Amino acid sequence: MATTSGDGSTQTIAPEIPSKYLPGVPYADLPEPTTLAKIVGPSVILLATSIGSGEYVLWPFITSQVGLVAMWMAVVGITTQFFINMEIERYTLATGETAVTGFTRLWRPWGAIMAVLALLSWGWPGWASGASTAFTFAIGASTEGVPYITIAALVAIGIALTVSPVVYQAVEKFEMVLVGIIVVFLIAAVILAIDSQTYVELASGFSQFGRVPSEIPTATLLGALAFAGAGGTVNLVQSNWMRDKGLGMGARIPRIVSPFTGEEEAAASTGYFFPQDEANLRRWKRWWTLANQEQFWLFLVIGGLSIILLSMLTFSTIGTGSEATDFDFIRLQGEALQESVAPWFGQFFWIAGMVVLLSTNIGVLDHMGRITADVLKVDFLRENERWTESRIYFVVIWAEIAFGALALLFIVDQPLVLLVISSSINGGVMFIYSILLILLNRGKLPAGIRLRSYRLLIMFWSVLFFGYFSYVTVVDQVGNLFGN
Repeated sequence: MATTSGDGSTQTIAPEIPSKYLPGVPYADLPEPTTLAKIVGPSVILLATSIGSGEYVLWPFITSQVGLVAMWMAVVGITTQFFINMEIERYTLATGETAVTGFTRLWRPWGAIMAVLALLSWGWPGWASGASTAFTFAIGASTEGVPYITIAALVAIGIALTVSPVVYQAVEKFEMVLVGIIVVFLIAAVILAIDSQTYVELASGFSQFGRVPSEIPTATLLGALAFAGAGGTVNLVQSNWMRDKGLGMGARIPRIVSPFTGEEEAAASTGYFFPQDEANLRRWKRWWTLANQEQFWLFLVIGGLSIILLSMLTFSTIGTGSEATDFDFIRLQGEALQESVAPWFGQFFWIAGMVVLLSTNIGVLDHMGRITADVLKVDFLRENERWTESRIYFVVIWAEIAFGALALLFIVDQPLVLLVISSSINGGVMFIYSILLILLNRGKLPAGIRLRSYRLLIMFWSVLFFGYFSYVTVVDQVGNLFGN
């Protein structure tokens, strides 16, 4: 089928990509691949976002309760997420569209559902609150001022994003610096603070593969599994970051820019698809290899090591069986490091925690703005030239900051409670979109680039994995509600 584009040229619409609910996408050649060094970025942002959720908080908290027996679950969780992320990237590399837009092509309400779930699960300012709490530990101040410090931090993040000419570039630079600080801390921790007995306990924990500690509340466990990596809807926004980085067919899609300092484009971010000829398939194989390498080293390897090392640090300092609640275990851990290593290293731990959680909150705000703006522009405001995706993005960002401030002042300000709420919802979200990714990448993409082989089996595993723990969590919470 051929259509006439806005410049009068004729475009052939790709029949492979569903067009029942959204306009069809035209054929276009896949851009030439670049080098690995030039595509590094999206996984750095994902890593920075993930370290502040599961790595610094939830998995060390579990370790403070039951030891290192659950580390095998963390490795299984982040490895599963690696394969989920690559299926998200597969669709975007091939079309330039986000995975959420792809879901909308399967059934129109999916886009709005994902946007709502993103706001429900990530709207709570637990990461910024945690960063402020760690900051008060570092300077020896009372935690009573945490809500106000947190609000100031949220506003500062909002201003930084708003004045950045190309938002993705600003986020990438921020997160690369913050990840560098985190890596330096982890290297220092391995040298100075983790004793030999902890390595023995880690090996013992892995030897108990398959054991699920009954002492861990199911909501906390599901949250930790979802946050063994970034988790939930943040994984979906890999699509948006790849698009703004210009990877694969994403190079043909407009980027989000500041309405004050950037050059906006009103076009909705529907994509293109490449003909399945020899030249395009050659380019595809190279893009796919590069994307896998970037995700493997930066997300899976560094992210997995971060979970293990931070949990080992917790075990080395405060052991197991701790009765500390909320962020008290972070305070106790820093105090233990001051006594066992040096006063400065305890301070470094808290400062690193502040950096970790701040980096996560930057990723969280950016992700909520992106997923919501993408859905609203593509589904509802496609022909509207006033409401560009960039303008919608900034409205969402500042609305989230306002909601976060109100939540801190009037609802709840305990960081760990906020993180468990977010993470348990995200575990259920991952169950849903694992199914959708199979339907999209196996059912709609042509044979040469579709989901198949062992990756298909792992995606079925993801459905069972997150489906089971989501079911157990729902049953458990219903039982608690009715007093059973």
